[in-house]
Amino acid sequence: MRFSLFSLSLLGLRVSALPSLFSGTDAVAALAKRQTNDEVIGYASLNGGTTGGGNAPTTTVTTFDELVAAVAGDEAKTVIVSGTIKMEAAQVNIGSNTSLLGKDSGAILIGFGVLVKGKTNVIIRNLTIQKVLEKNGDAIGVSTSTNVWIDHVDLSSEMTGDKNTYDGLIDVTTGSDYITISNSFIHDHHKASLVGNGDDTGSIDSGKMRVTFHNNYFLNVGSRAPLYRWGSGHVFNSYFEDVPDGIHVRSDAQVLVESNTWAGDVNKAIFSTSDGTPAGHAVERDNDFGGATTDFPVGTLTKVPYDYTLLGPDNVAAAVKGSAGAKLKF
Repeated sequence: MRFSLFSLSLLGLRVSALPSLFSGTDAVAALAKRQTNDEVIGYASLNGGTTGGGNAPTTTVTTFDELVAAVAGDEAKTVIVSGTIKMEAAQVNIGSNTSLLGKDSGAILIGFGVLVKGKTNVIIRNLTIQKVLEKNGDAIGVSTSTNVWIDHVDLSSEMTGDKNTYDGLIDVTTGSDYITISNSFIHDHHKASLVGNGDDTGSIDSGKMRVTFHNNYFLNVGSRAPLYRWGSGHVFNSYFEDVPDGIHVRSDAQVLVESNTWAGDVNKAIFSTSDGTPAGHAVERDNDFGGATTDFPVGTLTKVPYDYTLLGPDNVAAAVKGSAGAKLKF
């Protein structure tokens, strides 16, 4: 009989922080079980874990002003966005110990994003965020914060016009740590996701910036899928379609890349640049690059301190494309 990490935990057995390798329907079933159990996987599961508002009272919001008020402060809370909120505005600041959830698949923020700055223990799930202009910041920004889980979000802008019209879709900066970005649809954008905001921020970011990306669908993204500086990264079970410049490692970053698939218009799947700063490094295992090239110094990050399940590259498209994005119900 084959046991998953989940079933072993039910038996009270300790499992080591190594991947569990499944194939076909076993892998998809294990993934579905973890989603059903709302289990955070990756770096956000460490450092005490990420629980957001937990069982705190729930507030439902339908307007911009209601949202701003509901997510402020550091007391435990759960905020549910219902319907579409359209406003060209700066990012909404989210307090610590917050779960920000979209109601079903119809919770859409247009023209503004959200920011977790100097906070801890935040969950953002099941939101669609669109077309946040560069002057208003990222769709989702995480700065100087710890234990943030971003899950089942749908983030986009558009590929027409100048690449600097919009800022990042998910940017993690300024010494942030213990972050997981999972099950998300990241698409139609020039510069998708940045981890570490500068080649000159090593004194702030080194030893931090531990960020996991898993089970994400990147579609029609120009670059930064994602770009890592300084920290430790883990990218697994993700599907990259029409992404010319994929995982970019630089500034002494160490990234483990496994069980991913590239398809369509692809050029560089994993690559490193230095530009006068230390090069980034990567270790890759069991990926299907779909004809894309790789060019990086081999790194030292060969395992991570948490448990996870690898789908295998042949199963990634079927498992991820249909489930990534704002597909949950609250």
